[in-house]
Amino acid sequence: MTLTSYINDLLYRYDCVIIPDFGGFVTNAISAKVNHFSHTFYPPTKQITFNSHLKNNDGLLANHIASSENISFEKASKKISEIVNSWNTQLKTEAVVIGKVGSLSLNKEKQLIFEPNTASNYLIETFGMNALSSPAVKRLEYQKEATILAPVVVTKKSSNFLKYAASVAILFAVGTIGWNGYQNNQLQEQYTKQQSDVEKKIQSATFVIGDPLPTIQLNVEKEGPKNFHIIAGAFEFPENAEKKLRQLKAKGFDAEIIGKNRWGLTQVTYSSFRTRAEAYKSLEEIRSSHSEDAWMFIKKLQ
Repeated sequence: MTLTSYINDLLYRYDCVIIPDFGGFVTNAISAKVNHFSHTFYPPTKQITFNSHLKNNDGLLANHIASSENISFEKASKKISEIVNSWNTQLKTEAVVIGKVGSLSLNKEKQLIFEPNTASNYLIETFGMNALSSPAVKRLEYQKEATILAPVVVTKKSSNFLKYAASVAILFAVGTIGWNGYQNNQLQEQYTKQQSDVEKKIQSATFVIGDPLPTIQLNVEKEGPKNFHIIAGAFEFPENAEKKLRQLKAKGFDAEIIGKNRWGLTQVTYSSFRTRAEAYKSLEEIRSSHSEDAWMFIKKLQ
């Protein structure tokens, strides 16, 4: 798979995907909206923006590539760096298309301009749901037709006719209201059917996402698991991992051994956190004051 495919996969599950030394894609959920002029209903979606200041490697993209291609974290990082260099060269002459996400180009001030692909919806809850149009109900025209009546001379013979005409007018008005209600019911049935089809597509859809990546939990708990780990090192021999653990604890870190990775190396953390924001903050502090080689690893521990 290409780097753009990995970015595309991660945007379904994360609010921010950073490309080291290049920038980050940030998503923001938008609620459903209606265009009253075209009578079109648009489902909820994710709005994607690009921030060129988000360049620090948080380990998310590299770890996903390493897990998917069964390569080391270092090789995955090198692969990202090579592609970023090719993008920077291409941007000097033409735009760079990031798969289904959108395209990037440079303006006259040499600033990156991002054009999102509005056809892509990264909100899993409405995946596959398209815009729905409904024709406008012409109430005024029906009302005019119902009120335009020819002059009638009231006589004894015509009294029965007037009663009949009045009954017809009432039935016509009721029929118009019933027709409007019928259209609304039809529209509701279309939405219900579309929602059901979307849920079936989501249940049967397959996303290329590795097992090490944690699933999104919609329920918020006060004391959730610590799935964000700041890695201090990975060691072939367990005794070296124990030695590193003692050194970090002596320096005041809430360090621990979180087991072996897929290459059989024992991983030692500086500390672990429940939220990405806490992990980011700690990672920056550790890199600036202790070790530039520290990186963040996302894993749900048993």
